[in-house]
Amino acid sequence: MEILNSPWPNPSQPTLSRKLPILELRGTGGSFSVDPDTGLRMYVCGITPYDATHLGHAATYLTFDLINRYHRLIGKSVHFVENITDIDEPLLERARRDFTDWQSLAQKETDLFTEDMSALRTFAPDWFVPATQAMDLVDKAITAMDAHGFVYKLEGDLYFRTSSFLSELPYSVDESIAIFAERGGDPERVGKEHPLDSVLWISNRDDEPGWESSHGYGRPGWHIECAVISLRYLVGPDFIEGDSTRSALIDIQGGGSDLIFPHHFMSAIQVRAMTGQRFARGYVHTGMIGLNGEKMSKSKGNLVFVSKLLAAGVDPMVIRYALLKEHYSKDRMWTDSLLAEAQTDVLRIREALSRNEVAATEETIAQVIGAIGNDLDTSSAINAILDWVNRTESGGVGGSTGQMSRALDSILGLAF
Repeated sequence: MEILNSPWPNPSQPTLSRKLPILELRGTGGSFSVDPDTGLRMYVCGITPYDATHLGHAATYLTFDLINRYHRLIGKSVHFVENITDIDEPLLERARRDFTDWQSLAQKETDLFTEDMSALRTFAPDWFVPATQAMDLVDKAITAMDAHGFVYKLEGDLYFRTSSFLSELPYSVDESIAIFAERGGDPERVGKEHPLDSVLWISNRDDEPGWESSHGYGRPGWHIECAVISLRYLVGPDFIEGDSTRSALIDIQGGGSDLIFPHHFMSAIQVRAMTGQRFARGYVHTGMIGLNGEKMSKSKGNLVFVSKLLAAGVDPMVIRYALLKEHYSKDRMWTDSLLAEAQTDVLRIREALSRNEVAATEETIAQVIGAIGNDLDTSSAINAILDWVNRTESGGVGGSTGQMSRALDSILGLAF
């Protein structure tokens, strides 16, 4: 797979003739906003392309699309990078199960992901970087961490020493070990200095794919991939030197809440080990999407895929609207009734926008801006829109359909 610059066409974004307040985010670990005098550097963890884009993925990427849109509207330059974990155990397992080539599988599912994101009208990352194209960056980073004493070898594999960072764990050590085991870690491996030490480089085994490096023939661990891709494309080719002009190397690290630990924790401490600087000013994590009262997961076989909804004729704006109805940080359920409600709401909004006379729009647009500026409060924004629809249906006048339509598209990405 190739490194892609702007992997799908960006949607148009109407301008707004009003000043927007700075976006305040109540991220994981504390509230923050982006410095109004600088551009936004945002890294969002991408897909592991062993399967199609499900609604959990979509909800996550819509959240960061709102952040992207908002900062574009207030005149900030946005530097947005996303990776593709196109070499990892789940991908190799799926390829073996289906008797297919792992590279072909990764390419097929990545192509489908870009189609889904385009249909949902998300802004594309400036750089969409496969892990398989970052091997030289991983090599360089491991060498730097080794020079600072953070690397040790175990049966040919290289591990990162977490001992200096254990006081910063988001959970107790015992809880962290349990989560680590559930999410790709190997805390019970004999010979490790600490159960939470994470693998940096996996020496080649059997017929698995591998790459040459100064640390032997093999492939990287998961956490180091995101660390180096984010730094190379948001800080620069000399990322090991860091950026002393900034309090943190990037502004936002984002993804689903299942990435808080170990992935984002491990990536952040590995960045500090190689550069001596804090990784991100703030962390934004999205809630999990379930289905009909159950957790949505590949093991349960109950994933709902965006592509299948689109193929069934579901309007992509209905999917986008439905996923924006609740706050991004909230765990929530996808149900047939949620989809039906979203279809009804979207129909009512479209009918309101088709009228010659509509209720006053200035206050509603101000409410939408205020809600999104307050930690992306999409629930309040949608309530304000539906209130406007109610007033319009009740005979309200004095508004502009063009003004409302442009605002909904520009701020929320809802093109009606």
